[in-house]
Amino acid sequence: MAQYHSHTRDTLSYIESYLQTFHRTKDIFLEFRTLKATRTQANHQDRELTELMAYQRAKEVYKRTLTNCSWLADQERVERSKGRADLIQRENHFNFIKMPYLIHFASHLQHFGSISMYSTKIGNLAYKNQIKDGYGRSNKNEAARQIL
Repeated sequence: MAQYHSHTRDTLSYIESYLQTFHRTKDIFLEFRTLKATRTQANHQDRELTELMAYQRAKEVYKRTLTNCSWLADQERVERSKGRADLIQRENHFNFIKMPYLIHFASHLQHFGSISMYSTKIGNLAYKNQIKDGYGRSNKNEAARQIL
């Protein structure tokens, strides 16, 4: 919607409603936004918890049945998974610099017009055509003079 060449009141209201929907439901994406450091920390925590549970199991002296062992393994797996999910939820966030600016997007479109007017695509194209191609055609000796 933001890339439309012109906007009406309806498109601006759509942008605002889509943004509100995103903010209401953005937590769904947190598990996919896990940084490498957070994954490493979660793996370390998981290893420590596994070792602690194994140590506690070794201290217990009563006889276990196969069903009891299976049930305990399931409980431990659930506890480890829950600890990992809690750590990831605590460490992941959407607090990066560009998120708060989206709130002002619709009002900026009203005041300044479509963002296509402020595109850098034309400048990049001019740079490529004038500078890069010109340098490629020069003999690389005093290239600035030959380009200009």
